[in-house]
Amino acid sequence: MPGHGYEVRVRGALGPAARAAFAPLPVTTAGGATVVAVADDGALHRVLDTVRDLGLELLGIRALPAAPAPRTSGQPTGSGAPVED
Repeated sequence: MPGHGYEVRVRGALGPAARAAFAPLPVTTAGGATVVAVADDGALHRVLDTVRDLGLELLGIRALPAAPAPRTSGQPTGSGAPVED
């Protein structure tokens, strides 16, 4: 079962040093806030520790929808129940 990621939003536009503290995670700035994209639960805890250590104001955490599992060719699309004649 594929996991899901998170977006962690903090107040303000972070400077280069604060952004570097979240490396190698993607960091963007939008609408007066900085958003850190997080791939899994372990990374989420590390990001929250960094937010606390830097004294940043946490605005929110948003769980992203899980990506659908990739399908392989030849995989049945129905219920998997046998078809009777």
